[in-house]
Amino acid sequence: MFPDNPAITLYDPLGAVLGAGDGHFTYTFTDAVKLAGHACPTVAGAFLVAKTALERLFPGETPVRGDVGITLPGPVDQGVNGPISQIFTLLTGAAARNGFQGLAGQFVRCQLLHFRESASPGPFLFERLSTGQTVQLLYSAQAIPVPAAVTDYMSLVLSGRASDTEREQFRQAWRQRVLDILADQGVHTVRQL
Repeated sequence: MFPDNPAITLYDPLGAVLGAGDGHFTYTFTDAVKLAGHACPTVAGAFLVAKTALERLFPGETPVRGDVGITLPGPVDQGVNGPISQIFTLLTGAAARNGFQGLAGQFVRCQLLHFRESASPGPFLFERLSTGQTVQLLYSAQAIPVPAAVTDYMSLVLSGRASDTEREQFRQAWRQRVLDILADQGVHTVRQL
């Protein structure tokens, strides 16, 4: 479906305790696409932001799923915060109130994902809970050009007026932009504050 790289490998101690192999899981962008049901610059950005945060919080070691707290800028229903938070939960285990309550006080995942109430733009804040280390990241897909076919045909596709050829050109251009964002691996699209 999509390239296997970039990929994120994590250790989930809850998975290990409950017999999901040795608790090591590798997530690719295809996993994020399956969760979202589509591929877009937002889903790609969420994947790359989470990957970058985990690399910065766990340098030289395997990130631990469930050891990360996340705060998103703005309320859950602001812009694309909802879909982004779902990708973050998939990859880190951090969940809002609907997350896993834990076993005997261990492996708690609920209340690890928060939304700021103010609607002002800002960074995504990730915290490694075991150390208190934090990283703040911003994402902008603007560094990756939008192919002309996306802007030329989007309104035609969405209104149902596009020809088969125009729909296919739109699909290919849209997919290529997502692939270009992934290939960049956050070098130009993810920035640390």
